Amino acid sequence: MARPSSQADLALIAAGRLLYPAHGCAGLSVRRVAEQAGVKPGLFHYHFESKDAFLTAVLQGVYEDLFSELSEAASGPAAPLVRLKAVLQRLGRALRERGELLVRVLGDVAQGEPAALAFVQRNAPRHLGLLTGLMAEAERAGQIAPMPPLRRMGFVMGAVAAPLLAGRGLRALALQHPLIVDRLDEDMLSDAATEQRIEMVLVALCAGKDKPCA
Repeated sequence: MARPSSQADLALIAAGRLLYPAHGCAGLSVRRVAEQAGVKPGLFHYHFESKDAFLTAVLQGVYEDLFSELSEAASGPAAPLVRLKAVLQRLGRALRERGELLVRVLGDVAQGEPAALAFVQRNAPRHLGLLTGLMAEAERAGQIAPMPPLRRMGFVMGAVAAPLLAGRGLRALALQHPLIVDRLDEDMLSDAATEQRIEMVLVALCAGKDKPCA
């Protein structure tokens, strides 16, 4: 049973957010988190039933912040294509700012870490549902061409999200190639690069329409 919130549990969660990208589920020890938070390890066990419960609180907090931003961009009276662009911009910015954490989550999923697996299974349908629903709305409004939803989602995420995640991976590998050393940040990870890819995605989604994009 969760304990009442206090400054200690908030400090522990903040420490978890800071440490998780570097250490992941396996390396995020109770002692390390407590030291970072400046509290006694006993307070960790007081506030969290288990390490997995703590990891869930850390990751879920990050995701709720992101999903709130995406939901805000997806709502409102603007045309669906305008809102879709805003959502993709928010998503791109979030991946740039929180990319190390998200790459670590994917790595922990590949390693079969239960907390990471449960986190992805619980939350992935939420933002995928938001995006597919918004694109379906744009299709019904005649703003983008008809396409099977999963095929369209794969294309959009491949163009917008994949370069940001792959760029983080390339940076971590520290490959000594001129394109990577000199151009990685500007050509893959920058806001300008992401914005250009989003514009290209929106043009491509209109391909096959009888009328130009709205």
